[in-house]
Amino acid sequence: MSYTKVNYEEVEQVSNAMHFLGEPLETEQVGVTIARCDPGWNSMPHDHTDNDHEEVYVLIEGAATVVIDDDDVEMETGDAVWISPESTRQIKNGDAESAFVLVSAPSISDEDAESGDWPFTGLTG
Repeated sequence: MSYTKVNYEEVEQVSNAMHFLGEPLETEQVGVTIARCDPGWNSMPHDHTDNDHEEVYVLIEGAATVVIDDDDVEMETGDAVWISPESTRQIKNGDAESAFVLVSAPSISDEDAESGDWPFTGLTG
């Protein structure tokens, strides 16, 4: 089959906000997570240095703050932010519910791009 379809609401929620879609979608090179954040919810600070995954956070509903290396990045509906693998990141939700689409993938170095190899080492999300 050339596609896989899931509804994120049918995927078990983790950490009171996250729906990791990579496994149900059977992705090989990209992770996709839906984060429906309750008022006052905060994610755990983390980075992706070990797996070299860059991420893009797209806020699709509400307003929230993404703390990136101690910088508060204020997000409004429609905003997107790219985050390097080694940067620490944390979502801090405000007084109203918000929703993010989080996309992650291994970084591709210039060397990898030239060889055509994809540096995939396992993906959470």
